[in-house]
Amino acid sequence: MVRQDVLGEVVRYDIARDIAGRGRYWTTAYRVGATLIDTGCAHAANEFMSVLAGQPIERILLTHAHEDHIGGVGAVRRSKGAVTVLAHPETAAVLAEPRRRQPLHPYRRVMWGWPDPAPATPVADGDQVDAGDFRFQVLHLPGHSSDHLGFWEPDRGWLFTGDLYVGGRDRALRVDGDVHGTIASLERVAELPIQRLFPGAARIPEGPVAALREKVAYYREMEERIRVLHGRGLGVGAIARAVFGGQ
Repeated sequence: MVRQDVLGEVVRYDIARDIAGRGRYWTTAYRVGATLIDTGCAHAANEFMSVLAGQPIERILLTHAHEDHIGGVGAVRRSKGAVTVLAHPETAAVLAEPRRRQPLHPYRRVMWGWPDPAPATPVADGDQVDAGDFRFQVLHLPGHSSDHLGFWEPDRGWLFTGDLYVGGRDRALRVDGDVHGTIASLERVAELPIQRLFPGAARIPEGPVAALREKVAYYREMEERIRVLHGRGLGVGAIARAVFGGQ
């Protein structure tokens, strides 16, 4: 299932597997000219290619290696031909051998599916990607994952954050996530003169810098709650239920 929204020079694609007519666990990709930022999941790749029919794609910028962001790379390359894929070195390694490098829990296989192997060119913090009328500065923004990148278009004040920033309150944190790293990365990008922030899921916030700072405050409050509960002798499960809600 793919929903398309044209936002001036940026096209947003919300992508999810269609199960009984409903999309579940949505993720977001963007197109800026002939550049894609992320590709959605493997299960929705064919539909995504139908939506992209007639659109020239020259490069893909990947925010990180999670399968709901890299799952469509193989389909794009088959459909569009010689597409350059740019990613963090860890992401490139996963994309080369996704089944060996990033085993999936059963629910992840059901909801998103295995990415196809594909070659990617590593990029690093501070690199610049020239993309026609646009240029993207690569920002290494670890936290959600160690390989996480953001892409900053300074001429227009656009920041593509992947899963570093998503709106709302967290219901869970990934085992391989680093909240302290997330806070540091959010604080870093909050210093940029952002005009528009494009997240890897959820709504595009009004007042992007204020939204980033609000998220930092939320994480710091969460950190303090966890510290207090741990000091009271609660175990991991009890703390998770108290902070994130029970399941």
